[in-house]
Amino acid sequence: MTARSDPAPGPFQRALETLRAVVDAEPARPELLIEDMPAPQRLAPYAAAIMATVYREDDTELAVGRLIVLYDPEGQRGWDGDFRLVAYVRAELEPEIAADPLIGPVGWSWLTEALEGHRAGYKAASGTITRAVSESFGDKGADPATTELELRASWSPMSDDIAGHISAWCDVLCQAAGLPPAGVTSLPSPGA
Repeated sequence: MTARSDPAPGPFQRALETLRAVVDAEPARPELLIEDMPAPQRLAPYAAAIMATVYREDDTELAVGRLIVLYDPEGQRGWDGDFRLVAYVRAELEPEIAADPLIGPVGWSWLTEALEGHRAGYKAASGTITRAVSESFGDKGADPATTELELRASWSPMSDDIAGHISAWCDVLCQAAGLPPAGVTSLPSPGA
């Protein structure tokens, strides 16, 4: 989970404990699987990372994501603090949703609203929303076209308590996967 073997400074150690608690705990949603992953080595003196996958009941993968926690006691340009969180979310979209010109602003609002909903104070947020259409040709020509949304974002938490930030990232991942908000039951499709 961490990029260094020397003792971590107190603020980063507290962030690590939060990540470990999330990985070791029963996920808030049964569709969500959260695991450790190797942290990037060169982005900051201290780093940790987790990954998550959202599955449908039939074990079909709906979305994947990564959350990286970076810590530099000296801070870095553009961070506006000594911590930086870097998030990635990728999910398949229905073609008509991917074609909607508002999907970018809506996808970004998923993140900002989730952070605010979990009272996860943040600053210096930035990111991109990418819509991708993949078409197959040649021997793969019979494969159907796919459309995906990718959210790449980073922001600086206002404290080393990152629990709300992790919960917000999980919410965005589930929302991108098309799951209803936690505690809301989907209505069955007509004829189901």
